[in-house]
Amino acid sequence: MTSAILRHAEPMLRHVTPLLRYAAPLLSIRAPIIAGIGTAVLFAVALAMIALFGQSEIQLPTSRGDVEAGNESLTHFQASSDPHDQGMADGIRFIEPADGSEASLEGIRDGFSTHITPPTIEIQLPPGALPRAPITDLTEPGSGGFLPIIGANGERPSRAYARPFHGDPNTPAIALVIGGMGLNARVTNNAIDNLPPEVALSFAAYTDDLQTWVTRARDAGHEVLIEAPMEPFDYPNNDPGPHTLLADGTREENGRRLAWVLSRTTGYFAVTNYLGARFSASGPAMEHLLESLEARGVAFLHDGAGRRSTIVEAAQHSDVAYAIADRILDDNPSRSTIDNRLLELEALAIQNGTALGTGFAYPATVEEIIAWTDGLEFRGYELAPPSAVMARRRLEAIRQAEAEALERANNPPAERESRTQSNNDHDEPAASSGH
Repeated sequence: MTSAILRHAEPMLRHVTPLLRYAAPLLSIRAPIIAGIGTAVLFAVALAMIALFGQSEIQLPTSRGDVEAGNESLTHFQASSDPHDQGMADGIRFIEPADGSEASLEGIRDGFSTHITPPTIEIQLPPGALPRAPITDLTEPGSGGFLPIIGANGERPSRAYARPFHGDPNTPAIALVIGGMGLNARVTNNAIDNLPPEVALSFAAYTDDLQTWVTRARDAGHEVLIEAPMEPFDYPNNDPGPHTLLADGTREENGRRLAWVLSRTTGYFAVTNYLGARFSASGPAMEHLLESLEARGVAFLHDGAGRRSTIVEAAQHSDVAYAIADRILDDNPSRSTIDNRLLELEALAIQNGTALGTGFAYPATVEEIIAWTDGLEFRGYELAPPSAVMARRRLEAIRQAEAEALERANNPPAERESRTQSNNDHDEPAASSGH
């Protein structure tokens, strides 16, 4: 029976097979056709949604500029049919030259400009930070960088970069300067972050990335000094570097070396010495140095190691703001020596009203100062920035000089000699009588 069924179905299969052969390509494109129909339906739905809920009035973006007429007698020309634009082109005249050269428009100044005003950037300084350096009008370009100058209004870097201080003049004030900053990153960071802001920091001129360190110190509230390398007695065996100021150097050479030091950074209120026992003993060399600093409005602070009389005499001739430290805290960098020097500063502050000490960036020095300043006010002292002590001493020196001048004016030399002779005559009988 099966063979009979196949025999009857064979003619049908011969007719169906060609149909399947032609229908196969249609079956292969069924899926893309369905996808296309679906996309068209979605697009139609989107258009319907826009038509129902979209904004009916759409204004194309435009770019406009203004024009100004340079002559009131120019003819009127309406440049746009838009009523909002009418009147913008008043006073425009088209000039067609008679000689056939290029035509031009006269009286037009377009309102489009390529000049862009840069945005004003305000730097948010930390609380208690000193102003960022350089301060406007207090620098000039030098061969190696910016050099300090006195501003046109008389402002001096020695005051502009100093830390403000409003202490009690009747309270003994002690100031400290810690030098050698920038040579050891760990010690420098510790000093900047943990020493009281009244403690000044002096930086070695050879420090890498010096301005970054100075900015960090000022952001923490510390006023800053820069160290000028000066010739020691055992030079060149003890060599402070290629820019050392020499006791027997020419004014030109020392001037170039000093300019290099001063241009290393900005933001310092004073220069201090690095070594320099032989240099500070030379009157002409010291006087030239201090005259140069005074001309630029920079103060000078000596660490106290050297011949004080030479420094004082040179400073008086130059009229520079200066000070000499009373004690070096760590000439023997032991904790006991540092503590004793700090106690000596307390005694000097009671005796003279102020005291000034210097030290180096030894870990022991920084740690001992941190411990010593804890509770200093309860012991009856105030910690002051060195600039404040220097200003107070300078004021006292001026008052003393004025008092001496007044005394000389009220007592002429002849009168003083007569008074002295009279006193001597009065004392002679007593001396001769043995009483």
